[in-house]
Amino acid sequence: MSRRPLRIGLSARIYHPVVGATGLQSKSLQYLEQSVAHWVMSRNVMVFMIPAVSGDAIVHRSSIRLSDYPDYLDGLILQGGADVSPQSYGEEPLHPDWAGDRVRDAYEMELLHEFMEAGKAVLGICRGAQLINVALGGTLHQDIATQIETAGEHVHGDYDRHSHAVEWIAGSGLAKLYPGEGGGRVVSIHHQAIRALGRELRVEARSSGDGVIEAIRLQGRPYVLGLQWHPEFHPPGSEELLDCTPILDEFLAAARGRLW
Repeated sequence: MSRRPLRIGLSARIYHPVVGATGLQSKSLQYLEQSVAHWVMSRNVMVFMIPAVSGDAIVHRSSIRLSDYPDYLDGLILQGGADVSPQSYGEEPLHPDWAGDRVRDAYEMELLHEFMEAGKAVLGICRGAQLINVALGGTLHQDIATQIETAGEHVHGDYDRHSHAVEWIAGSGLAKLYPGEGGGRVVSIHHQAIRALGRELRVEARSSGDGVIEAIRLQGRPYVLGLQWHPEFHPPGSEELLDCTPILDEFLAAARGRLW
């Protein structure tokens, strides 16, 4: 087996131009959040952001397609960011602020399907978990606070310092990954959540108290796991928050191919 470092692709966040703006705000930007890249790189992994290959750039793209990336990368992480558009699962936004980013939805769905088709490991974080669910035919709650009467607090002004408890589903992959532990506290930054499950997905974890789905996994192969929380915001060695290193190691082992 080659001893080269693993190569993990990160989907891009997309910043759309502001009407009437000048300078950088008048341009389309594709970027990643530093913490998620550094979380993965902590295991001596090479991280590459995968840009969307269509858009309004002056220089036209080459013949490179999203389907070419799985040939060169070992796995994919779908990072957090803007809401998934309700139109991507057959609904209209119930509020203008919940319209989401349909352009990014289409790009990430294509990316997800290409990596799955190639049998490569995929990890979805926050929006990424929701995107996996929608791409496989599932739906979302557009707004937890107004659509789930018994919901606890899943988003807060403290942003990456807000946490709540999650519980593993008995017999799930996460329960096996954390033997003797029923769950843990996780950093929560989301107002949307999984409603109807997509095809061949199973629930791995739920929020304590209100039962909101917090983790999903594809049954069978390839390895596809979605986390509603942000493992990259869990400080190493924290006594209060879940140690997400086992999850990262499992994903990277799948990317390396050892799980098969």
